[in-house]
Amino acid sequence: MVVEIENLVKRYGDLVALDHFNLAIEEGEVFGLLGPNGSGKSTTIHCLLSLLKYDKGTIRVFGQEMKPTSYDIKKDIGVIMQNVAVFDELTVYENIDYFCGLYIREQKERKQLVKEAIDFVELQDYRKFYPKKLSGGLLRRLNIACGIAHKPRLIILDEPTVAVDPQSRNKILEGIQRLNKEGATIIYTSHYMEEVEQICTRIAIMDKGKNVALGTKDELKAMIDLGETISVEILELADEVKEAVGRLPHVIKVSYENYLLKVKFSKGKHNLLRLLDLLKEQEVGFGGLHSELPTLNDVFLEITGKELRD
Repeated sequence: MVVEIENLVKRYGDLVALDHFNLAIEEGEVFGLLGPNGSGKSTTIHCLLSLLKYDKGTIRVFGQEMKPTSYDIKKDIGVIMQNVAVFDELTVYENIDYFCGLYIREQKERKQLVKEAIDFVELQDYRKFYPKKLSGGLLRRLNIACGIAHKPRLIILDEPTVAVDPQSRNKILEGIQRLNKEGATIIYTSHYMEEVEQICTRIAIMDKGKNVALGTKDELKAMIDLGETISVEILELADEVKEAVGRLPHVIKVSYENYLLKVKFSKGKHNLLRLLDLLKEQEVGFGGLHSELPTLNDVFLEITGKELRD
């Protein structure tokens, strides 16, 4: 087990930030940590890194108890936080070399690792650039290179794709998957649900300092009584037909806006067939039709009752 958190409690005065929180992350996972603002994600990460004292519980990393002086453990951890942390007065190469040098003293080995990190994030053409000359996406990639150059076994990425263009986002996600294939265990936080669905092997949803749901994306989706959402293009829909749709078995919600009928169903069979039969029976003409299965965002809303950016 790479990370074991047991019965963790952290208080700020009367506020309980972590309420007997438990978590276990296995070697080789890309583990998604989700939760609305104030749910305890950042506090969990800061406690895990022994940057915060906590009131109760135990934290083990690589099978050893994590303490502020556990430098033998910390050298195998890479941290890439949401706020870019590089030195403006150093070039791309010098920044990566500096952060790598915090862990790797031998110059020849460090030089090779810096080169590999630059190649990994594809910043070969920007080695002599200063951070202020880089776009947001390139700056994010530099931030990642600084955090992974020393080849850590555990990498914590907190919102690494915030405010970057789609091309840079894809490169960052591909890079994270490559790091995982090369043996790194990843802890990943993001407000972009599609990213979490794409790269995470397991996901924990936090709320009010507790772990309220845990599993693969399919296991999480199976926890809620939500089926498909069917959208049908209809030029004109009478109120009585809309009401009839709402009376169909398993229907949770019906809406009709901008010539689009959207019907959300709970789990059940033959939902689409019943809907189409009703429309034909009522002689309602329709065009395009689309069926969408529950998303991770649906699970999050169902479990927490909140938007992810609350």
